[in-house]
Amino acid sequence: MIASHLLAYFFTELNHDQVQKVDQYLYHMRLSDDTLLEIAKRFRKEMEKGLGATTHPTASVKMLPTFVRSTPDGTEHGEFLALDLGGTNFRVLWVRVTDNGLQKVEMENQIYAIPEDIMRGSGTQLFDHIAECLANFMDKLQIKDKKLPLGFTFSFPCLQTKLDEDFDIDIVAVVNDTVGTMMTCGYDDQNCEIGLIVGTGSNACYMEEMRHIDTVEGDEGRMCINMEWGAFGDDGALDDIRTEFDQEIDMGSLNPGKQLFEKMISGMYMGELVRLILVKMAKEELLFGGKLSPELLATGHFETKDVSDIEGEKDGIRKAREILVRLGLNPTDEDCVATHRVCQIVSTRSASLCAATLAAVLRRIKENKGVDRLRSTVGVDGSVYKKHPQFAKRLHKTVRRLVPDCDVRFLRSEDGSGKGAAMVTAVAYRLADQHRARQKTLESLKLSREQLLEVKKRMKIEMERGLSKETHAIAPVKMLPTYVCATPDGTEKGDFLALDLGGTNFRVLLVRVRNGKRRGVEMHNKIYSIPQEVMHGTGDELFDHIVQCIADFLEYMGMKGVSLPLGFTFSFPCQQNSLDESILLKWTKGFKASGCEGEDVVMLLKEAIHRREEFDLDVVAVVNDTVGTMMTCGYEDPHCEVGLIVGTGSNACYMEEMRNVELVEGEEGRMCVNMEWGAFGDNGCLDDLRTEFDAAVDELSLNPGRQRFEKMISGMYLGEIVRNILIDFTKRGLLFRGRISERLKTRGIFETKFLSQIESDCLALLQVRAILHHLGLESTCDDSIIVKEVCTVVARRAAQLCGAGMAAVVDKIRENRGLDTLKVTVGVDGTLYKLHPHFAKVMHETVKDLAPKCDVSFLESEDGSGKGAALITAVACRIREAGQR
Repeated sequence: MIASHLLAYFFTELNHDQVQKVDQYLYHMRLSDDTLLEIAKRFRKEMEKGLGATTHPTASVKMLPTFVRSTPDGTEHGEFLALDLGGTNFRVLWVRVTDNGLQKVEMENQIYAIPEDIMRGSGTQLFDHIAECLANFMDKLQIKDKKLPLGFTFSFPCLQTKLDEDFDIDIVAVVNDTVGTMMTCGYDDQNCEIGLIVGTGSNACYMEEMRHIDTVEGDEGRMCINMEWGAFGDDGALDDIRTEFDQEIDMGSLNPGKQLFEKMISGMYMGELVRLILVKMAKEELLFGGKLSPELLATGHFETKDVSDIEGEKDGIRKAREILVRLGLNPTDEDCVATHRVCQIVSTRSASLCAATLAAVLRRIKENKGVDRLRSTVGVDGSVYKKHPQFAKRLHKTVRRLVPDCDVRFLRSEDGSGKGAAMVTAVAYRLADQHRARQKTLESLKLSREQLLEVKKRMKIEMERGLSKETHAIAPVKMLPTYVCATPDGTEKGDFLALDLGGTNFRVLLVRVRNGKRRGVEMHNKIYSIPQEVMHGTGDELFDHIVQCIADFLEYMGMKGVSLPLGFTFSFPCQQNSLDESILLKWTKGFKASGCEGEDVVMLLKEAIHRREEFDLDVVAVVNDTVGTMMTCGYEDPHCEVGLIVGTGSNACYMEEMRNVELVEGEEGRMCVNMEWGAFGDNGCLDDLRTEFDAAVDELSLNPGRQRFEKMISGMYLGEIVRNILIDFTKRGLLFRGRISERLKTRGIFETKFLSQIESDCLALLQVRAILHHLGLESTCDDSIIVKEVCTVVARRAAQLCGAGMAAVVDKIRENRGLDTLKVTVGVDGTLYKLHPHFAKVMHETVKDLAPKCDVSFLESEDGSGKGAALITAVACRIREAGQR
């Protein structure tokens, strides 16, 4: 008993000594995590070189675009053919993909040989042979009459310029085996965005952001990149890692100096590396008593399969002995232990190097996505990965150590190449079908030039109806007189107060207008709140509170007791009877003060001033914000005769000839008309242009059937139109994989500011996905592109409709004046116009196209409401003083 224990002890010590001896001899091959992280860092640089347009030609890692733009989402279906060509035999496959909730793939395949004379013959002979075999296969399955799309796995080095290069078949995908592996695994796991092959050779592919692929046009979405990573190190980047054995392998290869990384990790070279090490150790009398055999000295006699066998046996030492004896050696126990250890070190280095480069890819995807923690799946194929007993486990463990912030799953590909080609084709088919379905829906929102000219024509008709005394009562576009009869001419001067009331906060402003050399406008203002009890109290309480705030402001400005002209911006529905008389029709925005509706708001303000008996103010003008915008811009540009608001709501005003304003007596001069153009279409004149989405938004609004034009163009509604389209697409399985989030069902959740953010040119799809995530939507990159397109279509239509309306306005001014050409400026305000990245440009282009005889400039208003009210007051005072002289 004691003897057996002693024997075991000595054998263990013997093993330990031999392992230490080999470890010391091969210490260059044993890579620490720090070294592996350094290799990962170098590989990242090589990836970037391969992606860059200027650095690509000299890059070792070529990063070739595959034109595969999406991975499977599980909804693919149909029948497909696949050809798998990569050696002396090739396969033809029939693949049926069903999407009935089970995600099932059925396959039939047949292997055909390629005779040697055909392999060495012409390309025509080769492809004629393939076509003949394909016909034979289809005959056998009785599918010859079907025109089936075909995917082609062509596992030879290619420079691809599009997905279906050179093949005149329905829709064809040409892919390599790495991409096929990713696509096969992607059907089973939708997180799969990396394909890896570690077999006779080695390569990887992954889904890269289009914005980083300089060698292909376009910057939206993703594309699979075939890395051709076997050439990593061909430029010397791995020289400090490569050993004398790697150099010897390379010199004896068919392609010296090339595919240096592949020669360190793949199955074609693993056994040969072990053989070279054993030979050198024997020559140095560290193994086999310094004796060599002809078999050990012969290239290729120690195979990678032998490495797997030695590491796979429970008693690997015994297997090592068998293999060494087969090679004509007479090994001792120590030789067998040492050989086992050499195999371990070589295969571990292979798995570690593979893990380092894979870690670089995962880190890049993580950074591309901007996530704190990446969840990703790697689809893997290849004999080393599948058959070596320890390789996969070592690869997984090392990857997880190198990228601890990535949750990585490894999924073995079954029948990757052929099935993968079919899946690429299936995805291409799905994307094409879905694209057609979406475009058909979006087509109804895309307006032709003829339609826009028709909108312009109808707007002019509705303007004339609103101006006419006979038709005004039934006209939706009311064309309300504002009693503003002149724009600033630059001679205005004096101090004016302005009151800007349109919500729970209001502003009091002092506006100093100067002319002459010091011409300009100086403003001071203070914001006051209106408590809810005052909003819901009596009219006297409300206007007393306003006057109290005016008194506070005058004291704050050191002007207590001063009497000044006052302009009043009052943004509630009113009927205006003169410049200083405006009847409140109805409170909105949460106001309920009693005794105000049906009363003149100017009179209510004056009465409150008299009750205070502290100061007197001359209330000269009451205006809305559109007119204020025109007047503000009119002070900067004397050609400004139009005001436009495109924000939460939309409206326009312009200077109309008095002879056309039939609601007001007088024929001479001009008057600003508040169009209230948001109601354009309320009589059904736009029904042929309205879509089901417009109807849905209108139906669920607070004022169904009213303000229909505004609901197609303004900020309050554009996000809601987009939301309705997204729901429609999702229900039809064209978006978000058919899954509607509860948040997306919530009205108003998709704010118009999201349109502006999503359409921003500097915003990556990554940030679009962040917005969608905020809305509870788990989106893919493809989903983000679709959402962006919907936003673009909806916003463009809004800008074009707004432009068509504005073209009608400027053309009417030109025709009123009998001019061949008109130079006019439009003063504009509103968040949609100012903040949306493309709205203004599209609107300007539309006006220019539809009103070619008008030279129209657009001037953004700064502080339109308050400053505008003061300037209207200044103009009114100038005219009044001129009349008194």
